[in-house]
Amino acid sequence: MFQISIMAYFNVKLLIAFSGSSGADSYDSSESESRLNGDSSARQDVEDINPTDEKSNLSNDKNRHNNEESPPSETIPEGSSFFIFSKNNPIRVFIYKVVCNAYFSNLILVCILISSSLLGAEDPLHEESPRNKLLMKFDYFFTSVFTIELIFKLIVYGFVLHQGAFCRSPANLLDLFVVGISLTSFFSTSGAVSTIKILRICRVLRPLRAINRAKGLKRVIQCMIVAIKTIGNIVLVTNLLQFMYAVIGVQLFKGKFYSCSDHSKDCEADCQGYFFNYKNSDLDTPMPVKRKWENSKFNFDSVSNGMVTLFVVSTFEGWPGMLYLSIDSSAEDEGPVHDKRKIVAVFYISYLIIISFFMINIFVGFVILTFQNEGEKEYAGCGLEKNQRNCLDFALHAKPVKKYIPESRFQYKVWSIVHSQPFEYSNFTLILLNTVSLGMKFHHMPEWYSEFLDGCNLVFTAVFTIELVLKLAAFGFKIYFTDPWNVFDFFIVVGSFIDIIFSEVHISFFRLFRVGRLVKLLNKSEGIRTILWTFIKSLQALPYILLLIILLFFIYAVVGMQIFGKIALVEGTEIHRNNNFGTFGNAILLLFRCATGEAWQEIMVACNGDSTVECFHKPPQNETSTSTGCGTDFAYPYFISFVVLCSFLILNLFVAVIMDNFDYLTRDWSILGAHHLGEFINLWAEYDPAATGKIKHMDALNLLRRINPPLGFGRLCPHRKACKRLVAMNMPMNPDGTVSFNATIFSLVRTGLQIKTEGNIIECDSELRAIIRMIWKDVEPQLLDQVVPPPEILDEVTCGKYYASVLIQEQYRRYHSKKIRAAAHALAQSVAKIQLQAGLRDLHELEVEASKRRRRRRRKKRANVETESVDLPFDTTRDQIPSWQYHRQMEMEGKTKIQAPAFMNQNHVGVGIL
Repeated sequence: MFQISIMAYFNVKLLIAFSGSSGADSYDSSESESRLNGDSSARQDVEDINPTDEKSNLSNDKNRHNNEESPPSETIPEGSSFFIFSKNNPIRVFIYKVVCNAYFSNLILVCILISSSLLGAEDPLHEESPRNKLLMKFDYFFTSVFTIELIFKLIVYGFVLHQGAFCRSPANLLDLFVVGISLTSFFSTSGAVSTIKILRICRVLRPLRAINRAKGLKRVIQCMIVAIKTIGNIVLVTNLLQFMYAVIGVQLFKGKFYSCSDHSKDCEADCQGYFFNYKNSDLDTPMPVKRKWENSKFNFDSVSNGMVTLFVVSTFEGWPGMLYLSIDSSAEDEGPVHDKRKIVAVFYISYLIIISFFMINIFVGFVILTFQNEGEKEYAGCGLEKNQRNCLDFALHAKPVKKYIPESRFQYKVWSIVHSQPFEYSNFTLILLNTVSLGMKFHHMPEWYSEFLDGCNLVFTAVFTIELVLKLAAFGFKIYFTDPWNVFDFFIVVGSFIDIIFSEVHISFFRLFRVGRLVKLLNKSEGIRTILWTFIKSLQALPYILLLIILLFFIYAVVGMQIFGKIALVEGTEIHRNNNFGTFGNAILLLFRCATGEAWQEIMVACNGDSTVECFHKPPQNETSTSTGCGTDFAYPYFISFVVLCSFLILNLFVAVIMDNFDYLTRDWSILGAHHLGEFINLWAEYDPAATGKIKHMDALNLLRRINPPLGFGRLCPHRKACKRLVAMNMPMNPDGTVSFNATIFSLVRTGLQIKTEGNIIECDSELRAIIRMIWKDVEPQLLDQVVPPPEILDEVTCGKYYASVLIQEQYRRYHSKKIRAAAHALAQSVAKIQLQAGLRDLHELEVEASKRRRRRRRKKRANVETESVDLPFDTTRDQIPSWQYHRQMEMEGKTKIQAPAFMNQNHVGVGIL
C-alpha cells in the first residue's frame, strides 16, 4: 500500500505539472518561474518589438493584443511521406488533424504517466508473480498505443529525408528509441536473461518522452544543458587534477592498504589459520575466527580505483578513515604500522583544498550563474531588468483587499481595541512569554515545577481565548475566518483546549498545539513577513525543478529495483531491511539518503560485483549465469552519476532559484523592490475598505505621503515636491475625480525605477505597451489601457495634468504676490525719497533766511563800531585782508574788542556745508 500511495502521488504530481504546461505559458509573480515557463520563442519576440508598429496601428490595439498570443502552429512538411503519402493526401491530412488534436496529445500524456508509474510497481524479487504478469499485460497495451502514435507521426512528418521530418528532431528520436526498445523486449527470442533484463531496464526512459510535452520542464533541461556546456572547461580541469592526484596516489599507496583480520599479523604469510575473537569483550565466550588477508574497499591499486577513491574523498564521506589508513601504510603487501607516514596527510589536505574547496565550488557557482544568465537571455532585448520585471508583474496582478470597518458603535469600539498598537504589543509579549515557558521543560522535572508550567499554560490559553473572543466580536464569524492567520489562531486555541481536556490521558499529539503558538510570531514582524513572502514565492518558482528531480529519482529508483532488487537483506551490511531496493518506496528512501551524502559510498560497495554480495533467493541449479553473487560493478557508474547529477547539479538549481528571489537582501534597500509593494495594498485598504479599486486623488496624495520611500513620498515630503511626483506619475483620473488601484501602483513602480520615462512620452508608452503584451500575455486590454494609456486618450484629464494646473496656479499666485510686494516696496522707496527732498528744501530755505538775518545784524554792528572808534594811523593791511580778519588782528593786539563774523560760527559752517 505504501508503494502504491507513493506512485499515486508521483503520478498526480506529474499530471498536474504537465497539464499545467500544456496551455499557453504565463508569467508568474516570481522572476525565476517566469524564466522557466517562457516558451522558446520568447527571445525572438523580445527582439521583434517595434514601437512604430503600435503607433501606426493604435486603432487596432486590442485586436492585435489578442492575436499576438497564438503562436504559429506546425504544418505538414513539404514532400511525400515514405514516397507514398503526398502533402495533400486525405489520409495524411486526416492523421495530421488527429495528431494535432489536444485530446490525442493529452491521451498520450496520460498513457506515458500511467505506464511510467507501473514500471515502479513491479516486484523485482518475484518475476513470475501475478502482479508482474498483470503489469506485463498493461505494458503490452501501452506499448501498442505508443506504437500507433509513432506510426501516425511517421506518416504525417515523414521519416528523415526532407526538411521537418520525424527523425530530424532529437525528442522524436528519443520516442523512437523507447518504443523500439519496448517492441524488441516483447519479440526478443534470446534466451539470455541479461539481454531481456537490459531491454526492460531501457523502458525506464519512457518518462523522458513527457519532457517534449512540458515546455517549462524542457526549458529547465535546456538551461541545464547549456550550463554543462559552459562549464565544460572547469569539468575538464577538475578531471585532469583528479587524474593527476590518482597517479600520485598509485605511486604512494599501491598495494599498501592490505591488512589482516587479526591485527597482530603484519604480512600475508603470517595471516593464516584461526584466532580467537571475544564477543562484546567477554573473555568467557571466545569465538574462533579465520584470518583473512583483505584489501581496503577503496584503494590506489590502479588509476581507476584511485579516481573512485578520490571522488569519494571529494564528497567528504569517509575521508578521515582513508587519511588514517594512508598514514599507517608501510610497504607493499605488508600490514599497517601505526603513524608510519604522517607526511602523506599533505596529499589529502592539498586535494581537499584544491578540488573540494575550490574546483567543486567553482563548478557549483558556474552552474548557478549560468542557469541565471541563461534565463536572463530570454529577456535580453526587452530593456527591463529583473527587478523592474518583478515590480511590474506585482503591479499588474495585484488586487485591492477589503478592510472591515464595523458600523455598530459597540463593535467599532472593540474593533478599535483589537487594531490598537498596545493590543498588538501585549499580544506579542504574551507569545514571547509562552515561548519561554515552552522551553523551560526538562526531563525529571519536580512535581511543583510541572504544575507551575501547567498553570502557565492555562493562563496563556485563557489569554489567547480572550483574544479570540475579542476578534470574533470585532469582525464577526464571516470576516474573522476569511483571514488565514485568524483561522490558524482558532485551531491553535481549540487544540489547546483539547490538550487541557486530554492532559490526564497523556496524549502528546495535542501538545503540539502549544508549539503551534510559536508560528504566530511570523505575523508580528514586517521583516519576517517579507522573508516568508519571498520564501513562498521561491516555492512557486520551483515546480519544474522539483519535477526534474522527481524524474531523476524515479528513473534511478526503477533502474535500481531491476539491478539491485535481488540483493539479500543482511543485518550488519548497508543493504538491510530498512535500506534496500526491494520496493519502489525503499529505493526512493535509499536514493534520498545518497542525495544527502550519508555513507553513500558504503551502499555502493555493498552493491558491487563482489562474490560476498548474497542474493535474496538462491539461484536455481540450472542457472547458466557465471555470477556468484547478485551485485554488479554497474554500481560504480550508477551511484557516482547519481551523486554528480543530484548533489552537484540539480540540487544546486534550488540554490539558483532561491538566490534569484532573495537577491533583495544583498541589494541596496533604497532601491524599490517587489517586497516593498505589500505596504501599498495594506494602506490602500484604509482609504478603500470595500476594495472598489478607486479612491479620490487627494486621498491618493495623503496615502503616498504615509508610505515611506522608496515606494512612497514619506511624511516629511513637502507638498510641492509631492505634487511634482504626482505630475510625473500622471495616472489617469476618472470623471468623478478618483484614481485606480493598478494605475497608481504601476505609476509608482514606473517612476520609482525610471522605466521608460525619458524622451518622448508617446514613444515611451508605445514601447512599454509592446513589452507588457510580449511578457505578460494574460494582461487584459482594459488593464493595459489603464496603466499605460494609449495616445488617443492622452487628451483626457489625468492626475498629472490636474496637479500640474495646481502647481501652475500656485506658481502664479506666488509670482503675483511677489510682484505686488515689489511694487509696494518701490512705492515706499519713492515716497521716502520725495519726503527727503522736501526736507532738504525746507532746510535750505531756512538757512537762506538765517543767513540774511545774520548779515543784517553784522552790518548793524559794523556801523556802531565805526561811529564809536577813534582815528587810527593808516594801515596798508586793512585793504589787503578781509574785515573780520583785520578786526581779529586788532583784537589780538589789544587795540579794540570786536566779535568775529557770524558766518565763522562752527554751527553756521556745518549748516552751510549740509
